[in-house]
Amino acid sequence: MCLAVPARVISIDDQLASVEVQGVRRAASLMLLPEAAVGDYVLVHAGFAMQIVDEEEVRAMEALRAEMQGAPRTVDALRTH
Repeated sequence: MCLAVPARVISIDDQLASVEVQGVRRAASLMLLPEAAVGDYVLVHAGFAMQIVDEEEVRAMEALRAEMQGAPRTVDALRTH
């Protein structure tokens, strides 16, 4: 199974972005998403930014990932805040 993970764009040099995922920085190609800008959240799969997502959607994805790993936090809790 393959998953795209949400990452925040930290910097851009030509078509290569530095993105951050839970405190870890990696390189991601912007070849498929040239409109991405510094500060955007993007879905990264296999080293490529695939889609821009909003911060609320990122929080929901992170809650789901944490829940899958046994965290007590649930996605439903996000809707009450």
